[in-house]
Parts: sequence; structure tokens; C-alpha cells
Amino acid sequence: MAHISDLIATDIEQYLKAHENKSLLRFITCGSVDDGKSTLIGRLLYESKMLFEDQLAAVEADSKKFGTQGDQIDFALLVDGLAAEREQGITIDVAYRFFSTEKRKFIVADTPGHEQYTRNMVTGASTADVAILMVDARRGILTQTRRHSYLVKLLGIRHVLVAINKMDLVDYSEKTFRQIVDSYREFATHIGIEDVTFIPLSAFKGDNITDPSEAMPWYHGTTLMGYLETVEIDDERMQRAAFRLPVQWVNRPNLDFRGFAGTIAGGVIRPGDRIRVQPSGRESTVARIVTHGGDLEQAVSGQSITLTLADEIDISRGDVISTVEAPAETADQFETTLIWMHDEPLLPGRPYLLKIGTKTVTATITDIKYQVNVNTLEHNAAKTLELNAIGVCNLSLDRPIAFDAYQDNRDTGGFILIDRLSNNTVGAGLLHFALRRAHNIHVQHVDVDKTARAALKRQQGCVLWFTGLSGAGKSSIANLVEQKLHALGHHTYLLDGDNVRHGLNKDLGFTDADRVENIRRVGEVAKLMVDAGLIVLTAFISPFRAERRMARGLVEEGEFVEVFVDTPLEVAEQRDVKGLYKKARRGELKNFTGIDSPYEAPEEPEIRLDTTRLSLEAAADAAIATLRLRGIIAD
Repeated sequence: MAHISDLIATDIEQYLKAHENKSLLRFITCGSVDDGKSTLIGRLLYESKMLFEDQLAAVEADSKKFGTQGDQIDFALLVDGLAAEREQGITIDVAYRFFSTEKRKFIVADTPGHEQYTRNMVTGASTADVAILMVDARRGILTQTRRHSYLVKLLGIRHVLVAINKMDLVDYSEKTFRQIVDSYREFATHIGIEDVTFIPLSAFKGDNITDPSEAMPWYHGTTLMGYLETVEIDDERMQRAAFRLPVQWVNRPNLDFRGFAGTIAGGVIRPGDRIRVQPSGRESTVARIVTHGGDLEQAVSGQSITLTLADEIDISRGDVISTVEAPAETADQFETTLIWMHDEPLLPGRPYLLKIGTKTVTATITDIKYQVNVNTLEHNAAKTLELNAIGVCNLSLDRPIAFDAYQDNRDTGGFILIDRLSNNTVGAGLLHFALRRAHNIHVQHVDVDKTARAALKRQQGCVLWFTGLSGAGKSSIANLVEQKLHALGHHTYLLDGDNVRHGLNKDLGFTDADRVENIRRVGEVAKLMVDAGLIVLTAFISPFRAERRMARGLVEEGEFVEVFVDTPLEVAEQRDVKGLYKKARRGELKNFTGIDSPYEAPEEPEIRLDTTRLSLEAAADAAIATLRLRGIIAD
């Protein structure tokens, strides 16, 4: 069973060489809470003799303190390493463990069963070849069983083993086993899982783990370890795929060497092959395949290599090297399946960072087509995605990327979304296909640019973005600033929040999602006006930093001036010119900023106007002075 052999004592180098050449299987255990996932992995580690004496002594001591198996060893404690996991008897984070047998090496990811930790399960499943789906024989197929099955299918895991655990607690009943098999097989057929194997077992007792169980003579199939040692690892599938090398690093150790390093995500490459770099589309020929151990005549999927090319062409980190015969597609708009992994909901229109392979770009969810109900597989309409929700969305990027559909290549078709402010991973996505408009729409060149338009007006186009609470005085100050600029002969336009709500954004409400879309539209309009050479003044509450940052990112450096009209809530509420605060306090006005919707104050605005100290006239003069100082208007 274990990988222990006589070679360790007689010829360690030969043993290590043999061990190095073993195939490696990555698998996960998933399923509902308390189905026995951690216990199963602990049993596998124990049976494969992969525990040191001190580890065994420690788990025996912990079993007496935290265990759930009386005087016997609680194998789950071998995997649950967090203090909270031991105290609560649950798995919270993904735990990776390594073990081996004479036939194969294994890396197993123990994933949590609680719904709130579904995101952790997705992390573990993203690199797995096999999924062991645990089912408690007493409870049968549960909601979380279906959820994890759907995710397994979604993430492209081709081999599924349904381990029907705790058979000792149902008297090793064949009838119970058959009922669960029939129930799951019907669900698996419905969601499109084809390769399913069923094994009845007891992780605690060791039945059908490494040896056939005497308690279940009616079962004639393989053991769990027998399955893991013989299940086909489709290494050749990615080698047959089109060649893809996401460039991780441009290797330039000296003036005479320039190589492009990365891990091959698919296919085969040889010296002399014609390649294309994407998204630029430049072509060259492979000169050498360089590795630490020397040059190679061929490299295949999974190998880390450095390519040198016959021509000097511009290649940067994040580019993808493909073959000319089968290049990757490039696009900036996609249909995608998105798994939301953060407590804060997804807001369409909000900019996020998207990381795919080695490339990071800015991305926006433009439309949520539907949300998938994993229990019924129904497609439900949705305006946002909550934690652990799965939706099919349209995605827009700020620049084209090279990609493959996720079903063809996990590495070039899978991505994560990152919050730009907190740097937290908030979502994981799978690319389906590029939207046709991404191929058909190109930026049209124009000869008269914004510099020429602004020069004609003897000013520099910019956005003067007024933000603050309702009643802070944004519109009043912006209106006065525009009057002063007009008197000086400058070309301006004022976009006021209330006025825009009567026209461009009359279809939007005041939910967080609608507020995001409101600012996105205004930002795009302001960008066009800056391009026309105008000084644009916007007076919007714009409560979220992410959207103000998005608006700033639409224009060039120096063209965005954030003006924070700094008025405390109590002062703004006292003014209450429009009576909105009174309505909000009475509960007649929902999602009102400062009352039941948050306002995120600017951290480093270009201009801060304290209206408790400054008059409207003084505040407007301060804004004009800043414009002169920045060279936007002349003295």
C-alpha cells in the first residue's frame, strides 16, 4: 500500500528517480457538512503510512481532546489544522495533503461543506482531475451535494467518484446504497456528468478504502484506493490541444539573451515552429527551448520553459504565445459564467481587476443575463449576485486579451475578479465565447483630437467632479464656478445629478446597483465632453470610491479634479433644503445616502471645500484658483 520500499535503504537515488517518474493525481473531497471528507483523507494518510510517529502521537492526543470518535483516533484531525476547525469539528479552509503509493502520487484538497465556504471549495476544485463527492448514507443527496456537483461539472472535472460514506451506521444496507445511487444518477444525467463511479464505504471503519469490505459482500466493485490508483489521468488531452504559453517573465540575464518564460498551458512546441504573439498578432519562429537542465527538442503541456525567438519582437508579461496554425482568439467582450465569492454583492457597472493567466486588466460586468438555481437548475432573473451565487453575465474589458473557451483550456479560459480597493478576490469566472460585437467594433481614427479642440478654446479639457452628501452644496458651488468660468470666456458644461435623473438616467433608481450605473453613464458622457475640449462640472453624490475611481480612469492623467464638498451629516440634515432627510428618517425614502445607504468620503481629493467655514463665493474661488494652478485655465 505505502510507497515504502527496500530501495530507500539500498539505493536512495534510484528510489527518488522512480518516485519522480510516478504519475500525479490531483483530487478533491467535497459534499455537504459532516459527510466525512476530512475523516476519509485522514484515513488515506494513515493507510498509506504517510504519518510520522510524532504526528500520530499528536492526533491521538487531540482525538481525546477534540475528537468525536470516543477513545478511537479521529482521522479528521489530521487534516483540520485551524484551531476553529478542531474546536467546531468542521472544515473551513481548503487543506492540501500529499501522499503516495507504489503506483502513483497524490495531492488531495479537503474542501469545506458549509454553504458559506463554497468559494473555498471552488478554489480547491480549480486544479483537480477527480472529485470525490461524499454522501452520508443516512441523509442521502442534500442541497450542498447538488451544489458541489454542479460546480464540479462547471469547473470541468471529468471524473466523479460518489463515495457513499457511513455505511456502518445503516447496517451496510445494499438497499440504502442502491436508492442513493439511483437518486444521484438521475441528477447527474440532468446536469451532464457522464463519468460517475459509486463506492459504498466507511471512512471511520476503513471499509472499502484499501481492501474490500467483508461487511458488504454484495458489493463487487473497486476499492477507493484501487480507483484512485487506476483512474485515467488525461495528460495527453492537453498535449493534443493547441499550443499556449502565457508569458510570465521576460528573461534578460545579459545583452545576448532574451527569452520568454512561462508554463505551457496546452499543446507541444519544437524549435523551428512558427508562433504568433497575442493580442498583438506579431509572428516569429522558435529558435531554442531553454530549461535549467539544457535545451529541449520538444516541450509539452505542464512544462516550465523559456522560449527564444528568431526575431526581435515586443512581448510583455501577460501576452500569450500560440502557434500560427492554431492561434488563440482575442477579444474584449465575453459571455461568462461567474461564481461570486464575496460578502459584498456584485454590482454591474463597477470596475474590477480581472486576472487571466499572467495578465491583469480592468473589467466590468455589463449585464447579468440570469442566475442559476443550483437545486432546480432554473434560470432566474437577477440584477446582482450575492455570496456563492452563480450567474451567466456579459463582461467587458478595457483592452483585448488572448483567450480560449474554458472547456477547451482551463488556464486560458478561467479568470478571477479582484476588488480594486481591498485587493480581495471577489469572483471566479469561466469564459464561454467572445461576443460578436467585440470582433466587429473597432476604434475609428479621427484627425481633430481633444488637444486641437481645447487649444481652439484656449483651455485644457477636464472634469471637475463635485462629490458630497445631499445638501452639502455641490450644485450651488458648481453652478457658481461655471458662472465665473463663463465670465472669463471659458467653454463649460454642468452635469447636475438631479437634471441628469430627468433625462439620461431616468430609468434608474437609487439602489447600490443603480447608483453604480448612474455614475458609469455620467463618467462616459463627461469623457466625451473632455474630448470635445470642454471643462465639465459634475455635481453628484457619487457615494462609492470605486465608481469615482472608475470615472477618473476614463480620462487621462491630470484631466480629473475631485472636489469633495465636505459637509458633516448633521449640518446637511439641518439644511435639508429639499426635505429629503425628513422623508428618509420617516422611512418614506429608501436607500438614502447617509441614512440607510453608505457614503465613502474621498481619501485624497484634489480640492476639499469645508462648507462649515467657507462661503459659497469663497468655495467657488478656491476651485477656480486650483484650475489656474493646474494650468487648466490661463491667468
